[in-house]
Amino acid sequence: MVLSKTASESDVSVHSTFASRYVRTSLPRFRMPEESIPKDAAYQIINDELMLDGNPRLNLASFVTTWMEPECDKLIMASINKNYVDMDEYPVTTELQNRCVNMIAHLFNAPLEETEAAVGVGTVGSSEAIMLAGLAFKRKWQNKRKLEGKPYDKPNIVTGANVQVCWEKFARYFEVELKEVKLSEGYYVMDPEKAVELVDENTICVAAILGSTLNGEFEDVKRLNDILVEKNKETGWDTPIHVDAASGGFIAPFIYPELEWDFRLPLVKSINVSGHKYGLVYAGIGWAIWRSKDDLPEELIFHINYLGADQPTFTLNFSKGSSQVIAQYYQMIRLGFEGYKNVMENCRDNMIVLKEGLEKMERFNIVSKDDGVPLVAFTLKDHTNFDEFQISDLLRRFGWIVPAYSMPPDAQHITVLRVVIREDFSRTLAERLVADIEKVLHELDALSARIRMISSSSSVTVLEEVVKNNGEVVAAKKSALETQREITAVWKKFVLERKKLNDKMNGVC
Repeated sequence: MVLSKTASESDVSVHSTFASRYVRTSLPRFRMPEESIPKDAAYQIINDELMLDGNPRLNLASFVTTWMEPECDKLIMASINKNYVDMDEYPVTTELQNRCVNMIAHLFNAPLEETEAAVGVGTVGSSEAIMLAGLAFKRKWQNKRKLEGKPYDKPNIVTGANVQVCWEKFARYFEVELKEVKLSEGYYVMDPEKAVELVDENTICVAAILGSTLNGEFEDVKRLNDILVEKNKETGWDTPIHVDAASGGFIAPFIYPELEWDFRLPLVKSINVSGHKYGLVYAGIGWAIWRSKDDLPEELIFHINYLGADQPTFTLNFSKGSSQVIAQYYQMIRLGFEGYKNVMENCRDNMIVLKEGLEKMERFNIVSKDDGVPLVAFTLKDHTNFDEFQISDLLRRFGWIVPAYSMPPDAQHITVLRVVIREDFSRTLAERLVADIEKVLHELDALSARIRMISSSSSVTVLEEVVKNNGEVVAAKKSALETQREITAVWKKFVLERKKLNDKMNGVC
């Protein structure tokens, strides 16, 4: 006789995840669950929820790398369990970091002999690199003021109002006054002359940006250097320059080699660059490079030996993964100068395709530059019927994530859209984006016309209801609230129609 057994609810081996009880309950949000669940169920449920995230490849708001070769992905996964700080246990990883520092320093024309070791460190993005560089400037300035017997409690740093928020964090966290050069319409980077005017004896450095986040433009570091050299001569100060090359540091050396912005300029003492931007590595790696050992105060370097041998360290954090350091070295030896040059040229060419496509519409003003970070920043010529934020919202229906934002003071009345061109953004995608922007403009034009028609009808048709009062006809006008409700109803209908279409398309363009 054959014995059979009915599968119980606990016998999950016979169930698919979607036939199990695990999809009938909400995922915990505040407290850890009391019981375990099978690994396949945990994976499937989390993976399904993550489908609601945007597509990183279509995230045109970000400068951060979203694609790497499968071979590099394998190296990353093979080293994902290595803690970089354990230098004695992972000496080869430490050696790869040192090789990257040397390569980047030579790329930035550091005054080094061929086999001389460069001074630098891998960081968790450019934010940490900027914090470290700022601390080095602050400590050097304080040490000098102490020797001179002068006050050293009010340091300041001069930047443009277009700096990334990490500079504001540095100033607030480490008690340094941030003196910002305001922007103006048509000039969205730091003016070197105005920057030097703000420099005083308490200025620890002037920070220039090679690739503004707002419009990709390179600031004129050479002009800044030349003016500051003259001011230092007149005042006896030695105010230095830091270059925030987070975006442009892996661009300029390859397609603008004649541009002087790096250690070729005598006042440039340190540079930061993001390996996870145009260094072509996934998020989590940046680099801080100093001109020489003299520019990094020794008292900021810690020496530890409880992980093995003596290990010097200058970082804000301690533990971090080794994967991105290894990935950066892979990209450098895999692509070489030629490969990086080709990638950057392709990005620039695809940027031109997008820019020209937008110009043909005759609806936008381009506020970015051809020379700089490969991106297109643009603003509407006519804001009568809709604005950049509405364009940004509707582009999400096609999967595109295109940010809209206001410029910093004193150009805050300017609102722009920005598309960042990364390595994985092809010409085909550029042409498709242009077509989708045209569709969005057409829809907004049609919607605006419908709203104007309703508004016009509401203002002309003043008789909403007729009430007899002592034999006289009294006309009651529609209130402003009622008119607004009619307009809102049109908007709601429009959004609902778009949602239905989006559901039908399943978010795929």
